[in-house]
Amino acid sequence: MAKMTLEDLRKLREEKKRALNKRDIEGKNVQIIVGMGTCGLAAGAKDALDSFLKTIDENNLDNVAVTQTGCMGLCYVEPTVEVIVEGMPNVIYGNVDAAIAARIVKEHVMNKQMVSEYVFDRPAADIINDGGR
Repeated sequence: MAKMTLEDLRKLREEKKRALNKRDIEGKNVQIIVGMGTCGLAAGAKDALDSFLKTIDENNLDNVAVTQTGCMGLCYVEPTVEVIVEGMPNVIYGNVDAAIAARIVKEHVMNKQMVSEYVFDRPAADIINDGGR
């Protein structure tokens, strides 16, 4: 392996800082949470994750955090992704491949329009809290 110059090390440090910053939710008003449980990984969640990161980079979106979680319990529609955008309801998307991930960034995150055909609902908080009464 070739020796790295001081400039190479500085570039590498900056690349790693940018990569870590994408996972930090502090001060960000958008969060994308990718289900990376066994079922999600088997269904292609890694490709979706990579597409989110690439599309965010291409559009210089510094206000977006991308994190991972385990199974969301929606195995029949894996890969699943939760998108939290300030001023909009939290949304869980299902069957998210690389192309859909790019659409979610462009349509939901950037233009505040849900990608409706991939939205999967969960019960409203008031139904969960009062036992469905």
